[in-house]
Amino acid sequence: MNEKMNDMMERRGPAVEPREIMQDGDGALRITWADGRECHFNAPQLRRSCPCAQCVNEWTGQRVLQPEAISDELAINDVAIVGRYALNFRWSDGHETGIYSFRYLRELCEANSGQ
Repeated sequence: MNEKMNDMMERRGPAVEPREIMQDGDGALRITWADGRECHFNAPQLRRSCPCAQCVNEWTGQRVLQPEAISDELAINDVAIVGRYALNFRWSDGHETGIYSFRYLRELCEANSGQ
C-alpha cells in the first residue's frame, strides 16, 4: 500500500468513524467507534477543549479560553452532525461555533483515557 493510501486509511479508519453518538442527559456524550472503543465525555470537558477560533488563537495554536471560565454545571443544549466528519455543540453558555472533528474527539478520548 502506498503512503498516500496509508494516510487516507489513517484519516478514515474505524478509529475515527463513529458507530453511535448518544447524548447522556444534558451533561454528557458517549461515542462508540467502529473499532469498538467507547468514549465518554462530560460537557465542561468538551467545552474547555473547543477548537474554534474564539477559543484557540488561529495563528499560534495557543488556547485563549481559560478553563476556569467554564462552569462545571455547563450543559449541552444541542448537538448536530456536521457533514460526515464532525459534531457541533450548542452549549448552555451560548457558545456554538466549535466544530469538533471525529478525529479530534477520538484524540481527546485517547488523551483522557487514563482518567
